[in-house]
Amino acid sequence: MRISGLVVLLTFSLAAWSFAQSATEPTSAPSTESTQDNSPPPHDESAKSEDKLSVTQHSITLDGNKIDYQATAGTLNMKDEQGKPLASFFFVAYTKQPTTQPADRPVTFVFNGGPGAAAVWLHMGCIGPEKVNLQEHGLPYPPPHVAITNDQCWLDLTDLVFIDPVGTGYSRPAEGRKDEEFHGVEQDLDTVGNFIRLYLTRYQRWESPKFLAGESYGTTRAAGLSSHLLENYGIDLNGIVLISTVLNFQTLSPSDGNDLPYALYLPTYASLALYHQKATAPDHDQFVEAAAHYAMNDYIFALSKGGNLTKEARAAVVDQLAKYTGISPALIDQANLRIGPTFFRRHLLEDQRLIIGRYDGRITGEDPSPESFDDEYDPSYSLYLPVYSAVFNDYVRRELKFESDLKYEVLANLNWDFGQRDMGYLDMTESLRSAMLQNPNLKVLVCSGYDDLATPFQATRYTFDHLDPTDLLHARVTQTYYPSGHMIYHDGPSLKKLKQDVTAFFAAALKG
Repeated sequence: MRISGLVVLLTFSLAAWSFAQSATEPTSAPSTESTQDNSPPPHDESAKSEDKLSVTQHSITLDGNKIDYQATAGTLNMKDEQGKPLASFFFVAYTKQPTTQPADRPVTFVFNGGPGAAAVWLHMGCIGPEKVNLQEHGLPYPPPHVAITNDQCWLDLTDLVFIDPVGTGYSRPAEGRKDEEFHGVEQDLDTVGNFIRLYLTRYQRWESPKFLAGESYGTTRAAGLSSHLLENYGIDLNGIVLISTVLNFQTLSPSDGNDLPYALYLPTYASLALYHQKATAPDHDQFVEAAAHYAMNDYIFALSKGGNLTKEARAAVVDQLAKYTGISPALIDQANLRIGPTFFRRHLLEDQRLIIGRYDGRITGEDPSPESFDDEYDPSYSLYLPVYSAVFNDYVRRELKFESDLKYEVLANLNWDFGQRDMGYLDMTESLRSAMLQNPNLKVLVCSGYDDLATPFQATRYTFDHLDPTDLLHARVTQTYYPSGHMIYHDGPSLKKLKQDVTAFFAAALKG
C-alpha cells in the first residue's frame, strides 16, 4: 500500500489546508559548530568591496565519513558591460575543506522554479547540509519548525552553489533598474548565466566539472542555460539534474486546440485513482503503465477524431477512462472525454466533498466552495511555506551569520515575460538538444513523481521521447520515478532513492 503524503512549490496563491495527521514530537536540530571566518574570497579587491559575504566553517557526517566544509552566504554584485550596477545576487555556497585542485572537485549550481521561487526549497528540502524537519512521509510537524542534519546531502558528491534569481530570496535589482530587465525567460537566462560565469571567475572554478540542478521552472531554466552557457561563455556542463520537469509548456496546457495534455495527464490520474481507492489493481506500476499505453495509443487517437468518433467508439473510451480515473462515466461523457487536471482534482473525491492537491494529488482538503471551484486553491501547498520561511530565516542568521533586514522572498509573485517561442508555447527542448549535440559529454538525469499534477511524468516522457528523432541522445538521458508528488524529496524513502540515483548519475557523468 502506498504512503500518504506531502508536497508543494512553484508560484501560485496561498490556500487553506486541511489534512488528518498523527502528531509526533519533532526532533531538535543537532548543534553545528559555526565560526565566523573573515578571510577574503579569491576575487579582485574592487569587486570584493561591493559584495556582502559571511564565511563560516562547519562539518557533516555522511555515510560514516566526516566532511569539513566552508559556507559562504551573501550577495554577489553584478555590473553591466558599461560598469553600471545591475543587480545584487544572493547565494549560499558550500565547499568541501581542505580545498583540492578545481579539476578534482565538481561544482553544482542549484535553483528552484516558479518563476519566483528562491532556492530554499531544494536547499533545505533536499540537497543542502541541513533540511526542514518533516515526518517520514512528508507532513510537517506543528510549529515551531526546526532544521536537522540532512543525511542525504550532496556534499559528498560535489560543492554546491544555491542561487536566488533577481526578485527572489535577498536578490534585488540595482537602484534605478526595472523589474522587466530580469523577469522573463531570456532576461533570466542572461542574468543567471552571468552569475554562474562570475562565480566561476571570482572563485577560480573554471576547471571544475560543472553541473546544474533545477526543479519545476528551474528545469526550464537549466535546459535554456545548457546552450546559453556554452554559446555565450564557452562553459560546457558535465551533467544536469532535472526534478519535476517542464521543458515544453504545450504538454501542460489542455485546451480546445490542444488535446495532447489530456492524454499526458491520464497515467497520473490512474496513480491517484489507485491511491484514493477509486480504482483497483493488484500492482500500481503495471496499472499506471497500462494507462500510459492506452493514453498514447487508443485515447489520443480517439481525441484526434473529434466529432467524427462513432458512438460505439466513444462509449468504449468512456469505459476505459472511468476505469483509469475513477471519475463517473456520466461526468466523462459530459466533459466530451477531455479530463483536465482541474476537473480531475475537483471531481475525484466529490462524493466526500474533498478536492485533491495539484502539487501532490495524495493530499486532500475540504472543498471551500462546491458551486464555484477555485482552481488556484491547492491543499498540498500552503502548509509548507511557513516551514521553509521560518527555518531558513533562522538558519541563515544563526548558522551562516548573514544579516539582512530585507524580506526573504521564498516565493515571489513576479510578472513574468514568457516570450514567444515555438507557436506560442515556451519550449526549451531545442536548447537542451543543441547543448547535447554540441557537447557529447553532457548527461541528463530526469526525476519525476507519479502523483504530481503540476508536471505529470508522462508529459516529461513525451518531451524526452521527442528530444531527438534520430535517437542519438537518448542513451545520455536517465529517467527515474518516485511514489511522491512535485516535491519528490518531502517523502523520506523517495529522498533516499533520489540521493542514490543522483550518486549513480554523478559517477556516470564524471566518466565522460
